[in-house]
Amino acid sequence: MTNQEYRRLAGRLIMIRLFGTELDAGTDAFIRANAIRGACLFRQNMTDAEQLTAFTGALRDAMGADALIAIDQEGGAVVRALWVPPPPSAMALGAAGDAALARDVGAAVARAIRALGFNWNFAPVLDLNNNPLNPVIAERSFGADPQAASRLALAWTDGSESQGVACCVKHFPGHGDTHVDSHRDLPTVAKPVEELERFEFAPFRTAARAGAPAMMTAHIVYPALDPDRPATMSRPILHGLLRERWGYEGVIITDGMDMHAIAQRWPAGEAAVNALLAGADMVMAIGSRATQEETLDAIAAAIADGRLPLDEVHARLARLDALAARHPAAGGAYATEQEDRALMALAWRRGLTARSTPQAAPRRPAPGSRLRLVARQDVVSDGVSEAGVPAAAIAASLGRLYDVDLVTFADADSFDWGALPQDGRFTVLASTSRRRYGPRVRASWRPDLHLALWNPYQALDVDAPALMTYGFAPPALDAVNAWLAGEIEAQGRCPVPNF
Repeated sequence: MTNQEYRRLAGRLIMIRLFGTELDAGTDAFIRANAIRGACLFRQNMTDAEQLTAFTGALRDAMGADALIAIDQEGGAVVRALWVPPPPSAMALGAAGDAALARDVGAAVARAIRALGFNWNFAPVLDLNNNPLNPVIAERSFGADPQAASRLALAWTDGSESQGVACCVKHFPGHGDTHVDSHRDLPTVAKPVEELERFEFAPFRTAARAGAPAMMTAHIVYPALDPDRPATMSRPILHGLLRERWGYEGVIITDGMDMHAIAQRWPAGEAAVNALLAGADMVMAIGSRATQEETLDAIAAAIADGRLPLDEVHARLARLDALAARHPAAGGAYATEQEDRALMALAWRRGLTARSTPQAAPRRPAPGSRLRLVARQDVVSDGVSEAGVPAAAIAASLGRLYDVDLVTFADADSFDWGALPQDGRFTVLASTSRRRYGPRVRASWRPDLHLALWNPYQALDVDAPALMTYGFAPPALDAVNAWLAGEIEAQGRCPVPNF
């Protein structure tokens, strides 16, 4: 085989990131020359349905019939196409506790993204979030109970499958009990095997045995199984645990290899080969073009010199081919948008959760009351999630019911709660980021009601009754208003400990 033939085999084993909002001639040529069949699109690649459908159509033309065109459309704060019906986060569905609802939501998500040309969704999250300090999972998890989370996640997956979109459960074997974000550093989960088997591994084991179409690896070290390498590059974990012990036959894809947990420790090409040697089928090479070239060269060299035997390469390709064949990519009309919007609104309402303190339950001020809203000024993205809801948007939403005075803060640790006017207004704190509050907030902030519009663990940081939505999409704010107006009750039950 020639070097170019080896590179074309390597190209079948990687997924790339694209830059811009259309397929430029250089990227088109790069894809065709290297037989690349996988692409993941992000928010910066999207403007509206017409543009995005044209983009995915061009990708299908360049990649061929077995293209795998992926998106992170989990729900809650992790969504990329913002104009389609906004799905609730996994934890909102966990709070509702209804598998049939989870299935319906998974199907509705799939209908929307399939119409845009996607055939692979990197969702749902199967991590069990039992660590209140987790900086990146939180409401992306269905909860902390392995059985309940598995039941809801597999129902969500079944819904997606029913509409022709493959799911990819993540982040195997579990990112829930970390206090480090693998986008920024390399976490370690130092638990004994028995505890991992009972907790973190349980939902992934269930998904493996249920035939989940794909699993995404975690850039996390589990010393009980492999003290030297993160799961993404660990043969004892990917091959020994997932393939051999659990008998998993679906696709294994890495998380983004540009994440700091990997990229700051291994060269891109070496990391990609390590992941394939460990048992991955596809490497998510979503760095720069130079990084993608380096990855192609390294994988091609590993095939050529026999480190990646051809029979094993073809076994990987067969799994990827089967995934694409079962879920052909094809954009089209989105005929159920209005019905799906109504479904998402219902699901957000079903997850709405009230939290009382020992002293008080959440109170609803009477419509027309004078209300003071306190919220963060900035709503920047953390690189994983979309940016939160602006303070002015919350004020406008509450303004449909109340006379609202908006007060914003730049830094929670220095904001002086005691300086707020003592004028009798009902005071509402709206939390619009995932970041937990510090000791100063815990010691001094005293709202009448806390709207935890993102990370439910923030409700533990403020000594006040709380209403938790597990996300900040417009239907979540509408659900808050419906509760405030007395139209609905908050019937969700928070699916993690300490609540």
